[in-house]
Amino acid sequence: MNILALDTSGSAATAAVSTDGYMTGELTIRNGRTHSQKVIPMVESLLAMLDLKMIDINLLAVANGPGSFTGLRIGVVTMKAFAYALKIPLIEVPTLMALACTLGETDGMVCPIMDARNRQVFTGIYRIDGDTVSVCHQDCAIHIEQLAEIVKSLNTPVRFVGDAVPIHKVFLMEQQIAASFAPDEIFTHRAASVARLAMFMHRQGVEADAFSAVPNYLRKSQAERMKGSLSGEKTDG
Repeated sequence: MNILALDTSGSAATAAVSTDGYMTGELTIRNGRTHSQKVIPMVESLLAMLDLKMIDINLLAVANGPGSFTGLRIGVVTMKAFAYALKIPLIEVPTLMALACTLGETDGMVCPIMDARNRQVFTGIYRIDGDTVSVCHQDCAIHIEQLAEIVKSLNTPVRFVGDAVPIHKVFLMEQQIAASFAPDEIFTHRAASVARLAMFMHRQGVEADAFSAVPNYLRKSQAERMKGSLSGEKTDG
């Protein structure tokens, strides 16, 4: 089985192909949020280097959020179009779970953090035991202070990974948390991780199609929050 995976939820645009569970190729570009210009050429180049065509792909996978609103729409819509054209299934992989699994060799608690601005992060907490990934805290968008309290309550070492690590590393170190930090320049979003999780999810019968797949934003956009604030509605930060 050939799986084509895509992740455009963060600052990196990344595409990967796995064949029967083995990663055969991956391209990652981190040069500004211009994913709309990069995604299709990346996929075409990757397939060409692997001597594959789109008709050789059996399963599609996409990181469906949370993350950049624009980036998520680009990734999900692109893969929905492929799924519709090829008439093959599409797996929606949680972005934060895929980010946590970039530390595949690290067993224990992993906390992916993505910058959501204004001292907020998109985050979740996962336990990784070999090829098993368990959700310890559901994905959410919260202030970094709240996350620090949650991690403290676990009373166990936690490994942080993601683009918000450089932003909040000093603060987290000051909270007397048993924490270690993956370097953001190495452990960023990887489509290889999305493909790996998609394979496990497919075996469990989890899949979507070209019509049902949607981004998981976790919170309203900045424009929606400002509109709600002006109208007197309660917002989420």
